[in-house]
Amino acid sequence: MPASDLVNLSGLMDDAKCFALVRQHRWPDGVRCPGCDSSSVIRDGCDDTQPHRQRYRCKACASRFDDLTGTVLAGHHQPLRVWVLCLYFMGLNLSNRQIAGELELAVSDVQVMTEQLRRGLAAKMPAVELEGAVEIDEVYVAAGHKGQPEEVAKRGGLDGAASWQARRAAARWRRTSRPSLA
Repeated sequence: MPASDLVNLSGLMDDAKCFALVRQHRWPDGVRCPGCDSSSVIRDGCDDTQPHRQRYRCKACASRFDDLTGTVLAGHHQPLRVWVLCLYFMGLNLSNRQIAGELELAVSDVQVMTEQLRRGLAAKMPAVELEGAVEIDEVYVAAGHKGQPEEVAKRGGLDGAASWQARRAAARWRRTSRPSLA
């Protein structure tokens, strides 16, 4: 694994570095408009509440967007560093309860965050195409006795002849009766 793919956890405690990480991974070849995919984009100030969140304006379609527009990270009240740390803890295979303890959040909030992050990751995964020889294991699923009415009748099936009381009594007898070993 190249060193550039590694994430320095201590460096992600700063919002500026978190936004720089998002920009680096979202636009490795330069900022592009999420609406028209144009590369003719100019910076258009910063967000009022998060000064490290860069705003942009597209020259081609005149739309405005920022670093998180169109991502699962957009429109949430948690700071970006909390989302990045949550994603990091998910990569360590921590449970939602453990992540909530580390981030000092409610378990229900972490549940929502991890669901959205998983959904976002799954959306970016390419479709799987199987090629060549594919091996699968056998599976036997007993789903009834379709086409074998004698098996159904032998086990006290629902053929309408026996009442529900008789079927319940037969089932109780089968559960409680033990064959003699003599």
